Amino acid sequence: MSLLKLDIEDNIAILTIESPPANALSTKLLSSLDEQFEVINKNENVKAIILKGEGKFFSAGADIKEFTSLQNASDTTSLAENGQKVFKKIENNPIPVIASIHGAALGGGLELALSCHIRIVTKTAILGLPETTLGIIPGFAGTQRLPNVVGQAKATEMMLTGDPISGVEAGKYGLANHVVEEEELEDVTKKIARKIASKSKLTINHVMELVSYATRENFEEGVAKEAELFTDVFQTEDASEGIQAFIEKRKPSFKDK
Repeated sequence: MSLLKLDIEDNIAILTIESPPANALSTKLLSSLDEQFEVINKNENVKAIILKGEGKFFSAGADIKEFTSLQNASDTTSLAENGQKVFKKIENNPIPVIASIHGAALGGGLELALSCHIRIVTKTAILGLPETTLGIIPGFAGTQRLPNVVGQAKATEMMLTGDPISGVEAGKYGLANHVVEEEELEDVTKKIARKIASKSKLTINHVMELVSYATRENFEEGVAKEAELFTDVFQTEDASEGIQAFIEKRKPSFKDK
């Protein structure tokens, strides 16, 4: 069964994550995202992309149960680097990507949203990087992108406490371009996509290329270090405890080792 649904409406590609109940970012889903962006980019008529989630969430995070299958450091490094590669492709995409966010964008889900160029968020949505509550850290470049968007102080607070923010707060901190009511999300997202798609594709592509220069300084060094430390922390007892506690729906008991 496909985890993504692709629809083309005029000059707009609508890519929907269909992996209930949480739209979790499994290895298979990341691979499907990579493949679908290749397909979309080959369509000369597409000028804007909408990325959204089916059901209750945009994406509630990475597939935590899949983490239990990671047996050694190379598996963990590969997971982080693969997610980073896919999200980098989205961030550097020549066609702008609009994240249409409802319900929750947590962990890997927020890292995915951060790789998009425009974010439309419902007031009641929650957004955050709660990895530290599991005894791990973000691994899909969240430690690098979030400070660039909300500022170092707020990003540090969000990552260390693990506390999410609301859609309203996301607008306040610059994480969301627009904050809307739940019933307005689709209309507002499509309105913006149509406005972009009314422009010349050449101008769209050139703007996207130039904007990407603004985020490159020290970024590659940062994400490489993130993958290294993501791997290191995964080998700890606390990581095993945090992941197991999440699966068992209980509070973890960390030993700081």
